[in-house]
Amino acid sequence: MMEVLCDFEAGLAENERGLVYLRARSAGLTLCGCAHAVFLCKLIQSLRSRTANRDCPGEHSDLCVGILGMGNMGRQLLLSLLQKSVIKPSHIKISSRRPESAEAFTRTGVECFFDNGRLAAWADVLFLCCLPSHLPKVCADLRPHLSKHCLVYSFTSAVPVTRLAQRLGHDFILKPQYDFVASDTADVWLSCTRLTAALTDPVLIEASCPLTMSGGISLGLSWVSAVLYSLLNICTSASLGSSDALILVNSVLEERRPRNVELNSLSFINASSLQPEEPFPWISLTNAQTKKTPLLCFLSSSKSMQQCISAAYKSLLETTATSDSCVLKIKT
Repeated sequence: MMEVLCDFEAGLAENERGLVYLRARSAGLTLCGCAHAVFLCKLIQSLRSRTANRDCPGEHSDLCVGILGMGNMGRQLLLSLLQKSVIKPSHIKISSRRPESAEAFTRTGVECFFDNGRLAAWADVLFLCCLPSHLPKVCADLRPHLSKHCLVYSFTSAVPVTRLAQRLGHDFILKPQYDFVASDTADVWLSCTRLTAALTDPVLIEASCPLTMSGGISLGLSWVSAVLYSLLNICTSASLGSSDALILVNSVLEERRPRNVELNSLSFINASSLQPEEPFPWISLTNAQTKKTPLLCFLSSSKSMQQCISAAYKSLLETTATSDSCVLKIKT
């Protein structure tokens, strides 16, 4: 199973050597995209496990992850989830026009088929890894089957989150918006040739950290803010009161959070009258990524919370899956 991100020297004539940085940038984008998706899934899995343990001690609520599309991004994402998350292969399903292309993965327990609607109806988190030209048909397939509580995560470039929300009739959508910035460390991605190795490299994990990204790629606070709002929505969908929701969201970051730094209700919404037993209102992630929100303002002003989130990111990414991920059985 191929997991090569970039062979930087292959196919370049002497006068093209100056373009190596473009291949490095492509590898950096793929690595960051996969690493950030793994971070999200680990946060959600941790939150769901804590929620399940509160209601039914000893039980776990496994996260169901769908991947739509098995091109380069879909395959790299699947490898990342198998290697770095604790999601069981049996809880990952793929919809692809060519299910046979995932044969090596199906031997690990991952199921692959071609039925976008079925995938949407089943998944808790649905990753869109399709081409922009395929999006109208994909959205038409998904729209009748998406539940309000399914988190859609789009890697589809050139399609704004607002447009995607309109096509899907859905507002629980995350879309990372990566930007290129001038940097003296752009060559950090030159060592990023194989995904499984890159995701264990502390230097690359540090470079991909959402709030302190280097290597000429940036993401920013809006994405981090939307990720935290997504955790809050998961608590709301479980009918948890605001007090319990805050305890759970803070507990996900607790190991790396100073005791004097925590999220409260005013960090998320402008409503001081919210009662402890009253759930938070459902938050539109479309608005969270396109408008100035209370959480965005809080994060912008709290360096301590930024440091806490960055520490949590590095801690979670440096932890390899402890479940029987089966990824080692895939020939690379």
